[in-house]
Amino acid sequence: MLLTKSDLAGDGAAQIDAVRAIAHGVTVLALSAVTGDGVDAVANEILPGETAVVLGSSGAGKSTLVNALLGEARMVTQAISAHLDKGRHTTTHRELALLPSGGLILDTPGMRELGLTDASAGIDAAFADIAALAVQCRFRDCTHEREPGCAVQAAIEAGDLATARLKSMRKLAREAARFEIAEDPLARQAQRRLWAQRGKAAKARMKAKYGDD
Repeated sequence: MLLTKSDLAGDGAAQIDAVRAIAHGVTVLALSAVTGDGVDAVANEILPGETAVVLGSSGAGKSTLVNALLGEARMVTQAISAHLDKGRHTTTHRELALLPSGGLILDTPGMRELGLTDASAGIDAAFADIAALAVQCRFRDCTHEREPGCAVQAAIEAGDLATARLKSMRKLAREAARFEIAEDPLARQAQRRLWAQRGKAAKARMKAKYGDD
């Protein structure tokens, strides 16, 4: 994971630590394509014969980074907007470039969002530390909220697991579930049945509490 425009950051070290706390096992590099700080470290990650892809929102500095890695201004870039104080959308197509090291790098247009496809296995792998804790919970269906004997919450209380990391896992799991429902007709039917059952249960509770009136 790359944190670009480090020359604009106040406390860069603190930001790197914050990202590492939620990106377990992921290499986090800070760089400035303007000053050159950190660019060599990025270049060393792309070995000869390997292909790297830069992904990120518009104005994140992807094309500027590619130019810094190439050692020439091949990709078109724009200055930061004086009005918005943000980078501007410039790249409109994908372009593959050969680096001096022999590696390849693919520049891409800015993305508003990235979707998750068949992500269950990937989420388990990315959050293997939480998965390992979860098998130690007292209840097999533990939601890691307030259940007694929850190993995940115990790790958070002990300072061994960041709360933000658990939140990140839950967010990705929700996004993966929404994608599955949107793409799978059977999953959509199951979701509708679930909401119908919940609606009936809610009506039954209201009737039991207040009567027919």
